[in-house]
Amino acid sequence: MKSLRVLAICGTRPEVVKMAPVIQELKGRKTQVECLVCVTAQHREMLDQVLRVFSLCPDFDFNLMEQGQTLSQIAARVMTEVENLLARLKPHWVMVQGDTTTVMAASIAAHHSGVRVAHVEAGLRTFDRANPFPEEMNRIITDHVSDLHFAPTRLAKQNLLREGIRKESVFITGNSVVDALEWVLRQQGPTSSDYVTVFPDYRRGNHGASKVLPRKRLILVTAHRRENFGPQVLSICHAIRQIAARGDVDLVFPVHRNPNIWQPVHEALDDVDGVTLLPPIDYVSLVGLMSRSCLILTDSGGIQEEAPSLGVPVLVMRHTTERQEALDAGVARLVGTEAARIISEVNLLLDDPQAYAKMTRQDNPFGDGHAARRIVDALLTGSCDEFCSGTGHSESRWA
Repeated sequence: MKSLRVLAICGTRPEVVKMAPVIQELKGRKTQVECLVCVTAQHREMLDQVLRVFSLCPDFDFNLMEQGQTLSQIAARVMTEVENLLARLKPHWVMVQGDTTTVMAASIAAHHSGVRVAHVEAGLRTFDRANPFPEEMNRIITDHVSDLHFAPTRLAKQNLLREGIRKESVFITGNSVVDALEWVLRQQGPTSSDYVTVFPDYRRGNHGASKVLPRKRLILVTAHRRENFGPQVLSICHAIRQIAARGDVDLVFPVHRNPNIWQPVHEALDDVDGVTLLPPIDYVSLVGLMSRSCLILTDSGGIQEEAPSLGVPVLVMRHTTERQEALDAGVARLVGTEAARIISEVNLLLDDPQAYAKMTRQDNPFGDGHAARRIVDALLTGSCDEFCSGTGHSESRWA
């Protein structure tokens, strides 16, 4: 039997994290699949970190990252390079994940080339084109040129069906980020009960020394979204300063390299006691920080999916989220970017054990660690045991 040739395309770290379990599953079925991996390097440094974590060696690397490039420039270069690669390889499927500019541009190039597209993490919506930007439109476009849609939850499937996507093309698989998280947790040894991981102290230019964070309560902070550039990130920094002033918490903030985040965050927080600013950290270290945190402040999408498996409450510094399931399950809460609201919500969780306990359930509505198997089953046979969020069981369906 002729094997199916699948080209998996990734551009950023979150894409590789969520695609890695699927790629590993595809490569494990060598008699049925030839899996090739292409990276665009929309994000170079952070992409390379996670490729090493999952021992992935791309077959093709476009190395497209350039300082100051616009979204349109990225999209144009991805479309051109992918189109040329497809003409050479002639794959049966292009597989993409998520909602980045790489995903949108690669899926359009595949559509133009007559190659079928399989979209991992299909159907996420905020119904607001500006939040998140440009991801909301990227995923809508990708879904509407895709031939197979791997929806992480029932809600994501419903979003697709409401937009006229064929029911037969949609499979509820859970989110493969849970597969990746569980794999990383299995690699980590036991953690100390007295100290948090030793990090370089990047404050005051002390790049060579180390800092041991005492076992105060740890709060992880991440922020990178375009819609939070400007006054919003300054408001977030003001909230962090006030929270640190409590004196009973340590806030650790791996700062995104984008100058719209890096510069204002360092200017506002470099010399604040109780705040440790780090450069971008690898995925394994990020998982370690999440697992040690008492709560997480973030505008990330992926962390909203990962933290519930760790029993860590998430306060989402955005005004919309495409992960409504986390809000419905009570494991995440939208708090926006106004400093007063962020401070109030953090203090509530730190000072009210009952309020905290309500957000620490470990029943993750986004997956059970078997999404990659379901995705590959659906791709190869047109069927899978669907993940049923919140029901504790699976149901089989033939497409």
